[in-house]
Amino acid sequence: MKSKEGITQYSKVGIQILINIARVLLALTFIFSGFVKAVDPIGTQYKLQDYAEALGLQQYVPDWLALSASVALSAMEFALGMFLLFAMMRRFVTRVTFAFMLVMTLVTVWLWLADPVSDCGCFGDAIQLSNGETLLKNIVLLIFAGIVMKWPMKMPRFVTLDNQWLVFHYTFLFILATSVWSLYNLPVFDFRPYHLGVNIPKGMEMPEGVKGPEFETTFIMEKDGTQKEFTLEEYPDSTWTFVDSKTKQISEGYVPPIHDFSISDMETGDDLTDIINKGYVFLLISPHLEQADDSNFGNIDIIYEYAVENKYKFCCLTASGDSAITRWKDITGAEYPFYNTDETTLKTIIRSNPGLLLLKDGTIIGKWSHNFLPADEMIKQPLEKSEFGHMPEDETGKRIVFILLWFVLPLALLTIADRLWMWSRWLKSKELKESDRIYKFIKNKTKNEKENRSR
Repeated sequence: MKSKEGITQYSKVGIQILINIARVLLALTFIFSGFVKAVDPIGTQYKLQDYAEALGLQQYVPDWLALSASVALSAMEFALGMFLLFAMMRRFVTRVTFAFMLVMTLVTVWLWLADPVSDCGCFGDAIQLSNGETLLKNIVLLIFAGIVMKWPMKMPRFVTLDNQWLVFHYTFLFILATSVWSLYNLPVFDFRPYHLGVNIPKGMEMPEGVKGPEFETTFIMEKDGTQKEFTLEEYPDSTWTFVDSKTKQISEGYVPPIHDFSISDMETGDDLTDIINKGYVFLLISPHLEQADDSNFGNIDIIYEYAVENKYKFCCLTASGDSAITRWKDITGAEYPFYNTDETTLKTIIRSNPGLLLLKDGTIIGKWSHNFLPADEMIKQPLEKSEFGHMPEDETGKRIVFILLWFVLPLALLTIADRLWMWSRWLKSKELKESDRIYKFIKNKTKNEKENRSR
């Protein structure tokens, strides 16, 4: 039979293993969740606004506040994950993690019971979970958070206290810089259905024999100060002014990756979606022209003139009404046509207002923020002979390598250097103790010899 001491020792080892498994799984989940939010802060902003709308608080949550909360939430999750992984500020971090998971679990209980939004947005657009799956995931993570909070000091540090400040500051610098760059340009990684290389018509196809869901688009029109809703079949004559449109699902079924893309003529309501199917097409995307950044309209006009000269299609897709379109034309001198597309679809296509897409035979081969429009480079030659007219190289691998080189590698080198430093200190301490022991031995021996001589 095993002794009680042996059983106790096995129990201690088991608890140690359990704590560090929980710690690593928690840390990796938080790091991943925070990172995928940070690379798409506008997407997280939209999700937070969905929550505010479900609670009836949308009028109290302006865009700047939702965006600030988005950046702060991603930074907090990422930092908590890194601090757990490196076992920094162990008591404080584990308590904050448990409190955070407790709140998130209560939120997902509400989501599961009331179903106000279909996807919680825990992992941005990278991984979409049902509300039931989200609740199960959060319960497991809450248990892990409780384990590490109970025994925080059993998590071994990766770096010493003297060097933890480097990890702390570098973590926040990296994740905030990632959010800022993704806001100014486009998300570093694009997890949405409209990423480069996607053929939109094929993405909307239904497999044979599979019944799809049914959607209904409603147009809000105004006449003589009165607003009224119309379906596509009931679209009124030109005496009515377009105000807004909304699309809702009216029956369940198989949902293709792209299910809500359509282009409509604002005056007649005609379906113009087929214009993207052949040749080169430039799509200027602006969910709301009244909120669009007009500082780079000169580059937009240059590309439009280039498209006209080379007989490429160019149009603007928006959910704005006539007044906003008129104002945009007055400000920018725009001469390109404006068509209607659902607001949510436009926000999903590109995280820039405005943003520009280039399609070839329905396939997305270019996406640019208004801050990085390649106007001067593009107009040098026709698209058929230009690098812009062909599918660009997939840069996912390069971006992963970039992150490894600029974030993971420095922290790995810091950890190795810290461990080597601690090992050298331990060796030096051991050598000093050994030297002290030898010195005392020699001193005692000399003392004994003197005493023997004196006798």
